[in-house]
Amino acid sequence: MTIEPPAPGEPRRPHGPRDPGDAWVVAPTGEKYWGLFGAAGLLAVDSERGVLLQHRVSWSHFGDTWALPGGARHEGESARDGALRESAEEAGVPVDAVQPHFESVLDLGIWSYTTLVADVTIPFEPVISDPESVALAWVPVDEVEDLPLHPGFAVAWPSLRQALSTRPAIVVDVANVMGSVPDGWWNDRAGAAERLLTRLSALAHGGVDAEQLDLPATRWFPFIGAVLEGEARDADVHHDLVAVWRASGSGDDEIVRVTEKHVGSFSPVVVVTSDRGLAARVEALGARVRGARWLRDQLG
Repeated sequence: MTIEPPAPGEPRRPHGPRDPGDAWVVAPTGEKYWGLFGAAGLLAVDSERGVLLQHRVSWSHFGDTWALPGGARHEGESARDGALRESAEEAGVPVDAVQPHFESVLDLGIWSYTTLVADVTIPFEPVISDPESVALAWVPVDEVEDLPLHPGFAVAWPSLRQALSTRPAIVVDVANVMGSVPDGWWNDRAGAAERLLTRLSALAHGGVDAEQLDLPATRWFPFIGAVLEGEARDADVHHDLVAVWRASGSGDDEIVRVTEKHVGSFSPVVVVTSDRGLAARVEALGARVRGARWLRDQLG
């Protein structure tokens, strides 16, 4: 592998100084890949308008094709943050207008490209903000393949499209998970619940490896919900990324109710509990079950 700086007219950041990641990675066979630390792009999905695509200017690498807004990652930058930053710089995508859905990674060893697929939660109009774009357009999903696509995106699109309909959810039996570790949680159940919810929020932001959910792609950002019961219901909750239900009676009954509500809208629905009786009840509804230790492993 060799590193080659960009030539005049090649990709560069629209604002501020060039980043160290703005360089070509050249494979021994001569292929060139943009981004010393890899690259990332955003596939924004609007339920009404389709997906946001960028028509690349003719002088760019694989010019006059349609692809995703994206580019080189910064050193130490996560793929998620890189994709959101690049799409904001190139297409004016507001960071708070999209909710990450999943990531798919092409890893060539010497270089990688991560596609962040995210759902549009607040409608917005894209804005061309650098010289690399001829146009930005919302393209209906069924019409994407009719366009002249960037070769890399053309290869990735079929699997990306297939995964769009998969929407995992995780429902957490908070009392069971707290009770699985003898750390003194019984002295302050509400405080212990708050600490667990904070960690669940971090998991919702960072995502879950696909293999842990038996799903394709590379990493998923599932809907995460937690059921509180007993004294834990007094937990002070300020976590936008985690839904919270406070059981007025039986925690198990509330988990069954929540699971029944979400099976069908989400797939798969994973209930985290080590309670065998509860596990049998939610499995009968079509949910999958993971034990408390599984969740603790994900939380790190």
